[in-house]
Amino acid sequence: MTTQAENGGAGDRPASAHSTGGAEARPASVHSIGHYALTVPDMDRAAHFHRAFGLSVVPDGDGLALLAQGEHIWARLLPGERKALAWLSFHCFAGDFDAIRQQLVAAGVAFAGDSPHATQEGLWFYDVDGNLVQVKVGPKTAPSAKSPLRDIHARADQRGARVRSQVTTVRPRRLSHVLLFTPDVSRALAFYGSALGLRLSDRSGDGIAFTHAPHGCDHHLVAFARSTARGWHHAAWDVASIDEVGQGAAQMAEAGYTEGWGMGRHVLGSNFFHYVRDPWGSFCEYSADIDYISAGQPWPAGDYPAEDALYQWGPEVPPYFVHNAEA
Repeated sequence: MTTQAENGGAGDRPASAHSTGGAEARPASVHSIGHYALTVPDMDRAAHFHRAFGLSVVPDGDGLALLAQGEHIWARLLPGERKALAWLSFHCFAGDFDAIRQQLVAAGVAFAGDSPHATQEGLWFYDVDGNLVQVKVGPKTAPSAKSPLRDIHARADQRGARVRSQVTTVRPRRLSHVLLFTPDVSRALAFYGSALGLRLSDRSGDGIAFTHAPHGCDHHLVAFARSTARGWHHAAWDVASIDEVGQGAAQMAEAGYTEGWGMGRHVLGSNFFHYVRDPWGSFCEYSADIDYISAGQPWPAGDYPAEDALYQWGPEVPPYFVHNAEA
């Protein structure tokens, strides 16, 4: 895993952030998700689910904080009447902060500094679907190179797999991406592109779309799927090998969480996946070997028919996977 120190400090920004050569200038962009925050109706169940998933769960004020490997807080859980996104926090470079502020003003956002969740850090506003969003100057938590995949190949005359009793708990390395439900995928794309500088990676018509940050990023940082209302679909967590995707699925099944989808391989993003359904109808995903888009590099974004957009192989998609429990 690339560390925050290796990724550079909060004030460092590549010279190619806004344009490449003589190309038309691009909007200033965020570079990472700092963390997300969810409200949940049962904190004990939330703690049990996420500990079983392999995350560290620690007290955080009136709620809980989720950590992967390392000390960065990737998510916060707050008590609430129902499961919902409380806010989504992005990090940007110091040199891009004022330009992003201007882009938000130009987009006509409703700033939300008086929200009960808002702090004095950064900018707080509502996106086109009414989600509370923060942008602040912060370290680059997205990787600056493709995350290495652990080699699980065995040569001839060697045993390739450990016995089951020797398999250790899967611990995700980091947050990879999040997926939000939206009533209008194209509108969400336009907003997050013009206001926050996220770029289209791939899409399937108006059904689903994937975006990345231009400073070096996984194939998707934020994805959008069509629904009748806004909502939280899943958070994806990077693990070190294809084995760990399968081991994570077994780990969760042993803890009582048997509903989900996988194991399989995506087409858009190419990652190996297994999704586990949480107690409130959304998901956490084990993800390995996702496509990576280097800083300043073009990506051939495509628009794919639905049958080519979701997965290359794997079990059939369960009906509840595409259900927005918040609608």
